[in-house]
Amino acid sequence: MTAVHTSVLPPYAAHLRVYEPLAAYPEPERARWQAWAAAHGPQAAGPDRPVTGTALAEQRAALAELAARTPRPLPEREDGRAHVRVVDGVTYICPWTTRLRCWQALDELSAALPAALLDTVLPPAARAAATADHERWRLAHPDARPWIQSSRWEVPLRWFVPFGEEDRRYLPAVPAGGAQGGGEGGGEPAALFYLTSMVQARRRVARGYRALRLRTPAEPGRPRGLVKGVEQVGRWLEEFHPRSLVELDYGGLVHLLGPGWLAEEHSVGEIEVGLGALRAGDGAAAARAYESVTARWRRVLALRHTS
Repeated sequence: MTAVHTSVLPPYAAHLRVYEPLAAYPEPERARWQAWAAAHGPQAAGPDRPVTGTALAEQRAALAELAARTPRPLPEREDGRAHVRVVDGVTYICPWTTRLRCWQALDELSAALPAALLDTVLPPAARAAATADHERWRLAHPDARPWIQSSRWEVPLRWFVPFGEEDRRYLPAVPAGGAQGGGEGGGEPAALFYLTSMVQARRRVARGYRALRLRTPAEPGRPRGLVKGVEQVGRWLEEFHPRSLVELDYGGLVHLLGPGWLAEEHSVGEIEVGLGALRAGDGAAAARAYESVTARWRRVLALRHTS
């Protein structure tokens, strides 16, 4: 991996990504991604390396759009860029699909903000134009879906389910001098990510969903919302090639949480233990695991209100 030298930190966001094998893309798309990979990749050669470099490039591109003389709510066309991984000699591609994700972010923003604040952030005329553009595009691309999902300030609990503790990769920051340390001014920044095969991810999601649906009572305070969330993750994963890779990347959250927190962060393992307890009929142990992970991420989410 190329060392990252930057003063621009990524946003406090995590990402769930799917990398499809190059052979899964039809022509002429395959030839285009093959040329892109030859010219720009791989960003991660092997399963133990993060895609930090292109993740930062993606953030710089977004900042450039916002800093333009006339800010644009979304790009005029797709950027044609991607994250590239090579594992066991196979090239995997995860397209950015920035424009599609911007449309989805606008929908989320409209649902999250009060009308007055939303009109200040993004005028109604700009939103209406973006919505009309999206509708026209969707008619021409009915099967389109993003390869990347993003979440600000937290990792949603449903995202932990496709992974096992053995998929965990934590790389402490290494500054330009080589000794472990901050790493913000050069060298390699810290990274925490999970990487697994699509087969394993789908199997874990199916088993987790089945346990949650059959053994989680519909009572106040119980994690019934997790049932629907895990189902949504499973449906999304079914859209991709069965030999794909699935990655949970803590992204910019590593700069928020710090090395001590990251070294001890094992939410995937706790969710895995909780689901195992649920399948075994130990509801009390499952509830303890759920509450432990929920409380941890509630504290992280609360940091967005600090200054």
